[in-house]
Order: sequence, then C-alpha cells, then structure tokens
Amino acid sequence: MARFTDLEETRKYFSNDRFATDNGMVIDDVSEEYAVCSVVLGPGHKNANGGIMGGVIFTLSDFAFAVLANSIHLPTVAQQVSVNFLSAPKGEKLIAKATCRRSGHSSTVINVDVSDETGRDIAQFVGTGFKIYSGK
Repeated sequence: MARFTDLEETRKYFSNDRFATDNGMVIDDVSEEYAVCSVVLGPGHKNANGGIMGGVIFTLSDFAFAVLANSIHLPTVAQQVSVNFLSAPKGEKLIAKATCRRSGHSSTVINVDVSDETGRDIAQFVGTGFKIYSGK
C-alpha cells in the first residue's frame, strides 16, 4: 500500500505514462484527497472538424484518475469508467480535478471534473479503480 511522498515523486512515477505525457499532460498538484492535471492544447489535439478530440479530454480525465487512485493505493487499475462530454473547450488549456468519492478495501470511486481555463465545464468523468494487493 505504498503512496508517493511528494509531487516530484508522483511526477517521476507517472513519467512512464507515455501516452499522457507524450501528449502534453502534466501533474499540477496531488494529495490523498485530490489530483489536478492539465494540458495546453495545440494543433495535435484537434479532430477533423477543428475541435478538440474527445480522446484528449478522456485521456486527461483518465490520467487525473490514475494519479489520484495510485496516490491512495499503489497499484490501482481502472475497472470501469464513464465520461459525459458537456461542452467544447473555448480556452487554450484543459484542467482536470480528480476527487475521491469513496475508498474501500478493494476499490475506489473517483470523480474527475474537466474545465478549460475560462471556467467552462467540459466533461465529467467517473472511474472505479480496483486496488491490487500483493497477497503479503
């Protein structure tokens, strides 16, 4: 049931999350109660219609979920997730704030609210994480 000791240790661990980090996602803040991740949007995040690809929003949400879930219990993997897209981003940056709704013996439920830097609500993500135990 190891946890990270600080923000830098968390960032170092998640530097191996190559899909998120290679797409510009960063960890801004983390504690046992919440995690905040963000991405500065660029041309590589756009879909064929010129909007931000839904996968970018999902990936940022999933990244914030993973950071918080694994800060609560390491390792934790996603068991079930859902996302509701609320509006298109108008700003240049997306911010995802993950908060723990419930942390039980074998699972954790985490809500992630995604907004842009203008304060516009972009998505709501809910994830259930399964806590893996080594059997020791």
